[in-house]
Amino acid sequence: MSRGHVRKTQPGELLVEAGEKNTRIFLVRSGQLEFAQHADEIERAVAVFQPGQFTGEIGILFGRRILGRLRATQASEVIEVDRAGLLELVQTDSELSELFMRAFILRRVELFSEGISDVVVLGSAHSPDTLRIKEFLTRNGHPYSYIDLDHDAGVQEFLDHFQVSVGDIPVVICRGENVLRNPSNEAIADCLEFNEAIDEVRPRDVIVVGAGPAGLAAAVYAASEGLDVLVLEANAPGGQAGSSSNIENYLGFPAGISGQDLATSGYTQAQKFGAHIMIAKTAKALTCDRRPLVVEIEGTSGVSARTVVIASGAHYRKLPLDNLSHFEGSGIYYAATFVESQLCGSDDVIVVGGGNSAGQAALYLAESAHRVYLLVRSNELGASMSRYLVRRIEDSPTIEVRLQTEIVALQGGDSLNSVSWRDGRTQNVEDHAIQHVFVMTGAIPNTQWLNGCVALDEDGFIKTGPALSPEELAAAHWPLARAPYLLETSLPGVFAAGDVRGGNVKRVASAVGEGSIAIAFVHQFLRE
Repeated sequence: MSRGHVRKTQPGELLVEAGEKNTRIFLVRSGQLEFAQHADEIERAVAVFQPGQFTGEIGILFGRRILGRLRATQASEVIEVDRAGLLELVQTDSELSELFMRAFILRRVELFSEGISDVVVLGSAHSPDTLRIKEFLTRNGHPYSYIDLDHDAGVQEFLDHFQVSVGDIPVVICRGENVLRNPSNEAIADCLEFNEAIDEVRPRDVIVVGAGPAGLAAAVYAASEGLDVLVLEANAPGGQAGSSSNIENYLGFPAGISGQDLATSGYTQAQKFGAHIMIAKTAKALTCDRRPLVVEIEGTSGVSARTVVIASGAHYRKLPLDNLSHFEGSGIYYAATFVESQLCGSDDVIVVGGGNSAGQAALYLAESAHRVYLLVRSNELGASMSRYLVRRIEDSPTIEVRLQTEIVALQGGDSLNSVSWRDGRTQNVEDHAIQHVFVMTGAIPNTQWLNGCVALDEDGFIKTGPALSPEELAAAHWPLARAPYLLETSLPGVFAAGDVRGGNVKRVASAVGEGSIAIAFVHQFLRE
């Protein structure tokens, strides 16, 4: 009872209105509560809570708004617990934590399956920005309803109601009132108030830049060990791993786990321990000439911290084709998730790349595609791909591997219509009427925002620990008697983990390990 208070309700009493900040849950002692969604002047019951049951879903940990109404259908007695009390419970009581977290996660999944949301996306499969918005909402775990301009009946009536034209597509109707015409990801995050509960001014023990596997691991370990941690994520949790259809070589998941599920679990776990994660906020600079350190954030003032963990990851290298950007999002994709696979149907597709991400994508797409062409520049599939993936690809009747092959031309109008590739052994060029290409080649580190604050290798990856030469440390004016820690950069108190770090092993498990190890060094630095 120390973390809640008893409240009596009358039949029909409204406890929470749709759109309110999700700040409390209710445990039913007697009576009955009902959670309902109100749409088109019709209220539909979604869930009923009996004595011994509790309300709420994962949105309360994220500080997001509630997606429906909660009212008492009978005279009831409930225990009301606010968000702060709930967070204390899940952090200190392992039995209750497991109970709450399992229920909250499953209820969020149910909201997705039932299409219960406060967001409507109106778009087209031919619009790259429609794909971007759907990916952003999906990867951030926010359910939405989708109206397809190309196929859904009654679209014009919907357009007229909100006074938008076809030229405004894609349109996001946020919380039933705000009409956003082709909004940026940041504008969507602002409208849905993803970051409203976060104090952007308070100095932190550690700022983690990036919420991929390394950044999420750092956030979980830092927050669980009592550090005040803020995570900055430019798009959505998960990084490149978040777009993987199935990761089978990660310890503890013998049947595999999708990158989306792994990212969502890590994101939820970090929130459970009290980490603050800012979504669609890009680090634009590191101010490194004073203490405390300051990370400047796109669209806001800088946030100061005693230490920084750089886990900003890397992005796929783009194909050297003049018209590539014209087809990005409308034929050229950099992720192979359910969202993209819906666009492909049973068509032929191309996957470009020879690493694990490309292999996972090829196998996933082969489940629905008529044929998957896997184009690899090297002369051996297993050069950088795990053996278990190679075996499955070789055994798949749907996947055709083309070694020493690269795309040389793209053709189409508003969307991709055909592809030309060249066989490096014969120099023959083949034309194929394929409209979907998944590019997963190489990696370019996201280090452009560092402005020379830390030493980089010749490819732009961050150098740490023993990789830093005496000359580089001298040039950086390394001020300490000790050498940099294993994951420490040329700037004391700034660490690097995951794909952004030079010499990193390109595996999810490695990134998670580095993120957690970085926090061990953060503790050592803070004790100095």
